[in-house]
Amino acid sequence: MIKLANFSSIFIANWKLNGNTEFINEYYQKLLPNSKNCVVVCSPSIFLNKLKNNNKNLFSGAQDTSIYIEGAFTGELSAKMLLDINIKFCLVGHSERREYFNETNETVNIKSLNLINNNIIPVICIGETLEQKEKKITKDVLTKQICESVPDLSNFENTLIAYEPIWAIGTGLTPSIQDIDEVHSFIKDIDIRFNKFKVLYGGSVKASNSAEINSLKNVDGCLVGGASLKVEEFNKIIS
Repeated sequence: MIKLANFSSIFIANWKLNGNTEFINEYYQKLLPNSKNCVVVCSPSIFLNKLKNNNKNLFSGAQDTSIYIEGAFTGELSAKMLLDINIKFCLVGHSERREYFNETNETVNIKSLNLINNNIIPVICIGETLEQKEKKITKDVLTKQICESVPDLSNFENTLIAYEPIWAIGTGLTPSIQDIDEVHSFIKDIDIRFNKFKVLYGGSVKASNSAEINSLKNVDGCLVGGASLKVEEFNKIIS
């Protein structure tokens, strides 16, 4: 398993349902990973083996995995299979998976445990909706998500947490720097076991705001969506 403590920051590109062979070939030719930061590209599963690890800090990551280990589950992709093709990271519980595919905290917990047992680092996504934010229950929502989604086996060496306020994903809106710092600090203080966890920020991260966000004491990197599809923009973010 990758040693997370070796990296000052971790940047993850989430391409979602985007990309083709031509796009990928051009993207990887232009991608310029920073030697001190960990860079992960989460492409659609069909392209997972396209990334050549020509840099020790550049990794291919999956966008999801199955709750099942093996068996008659057509279309599923297990953690064991991801391990077989040298995948080191995997997103779990992204808000789009929770919303469109009805994933629950329990499902996220099972997937994360499967990944850890196969030496793959789960990136457990959490975040509140605009309605929850306006009701001022963000901290209650995040506490429930973390306590139910993070397996007992998780620790700061084998698991990442990504805070993505749902209302900021793809909208161009971002919380204030003070709000991001406060929420990340809160996450690490929910329980003493989370104090050393690396917590990434996601939600309309772009080159113009990433440096300020990542400079915060309790922010350990960024999970980047739309901006990661533009390699020039992503290069600025990871530098």
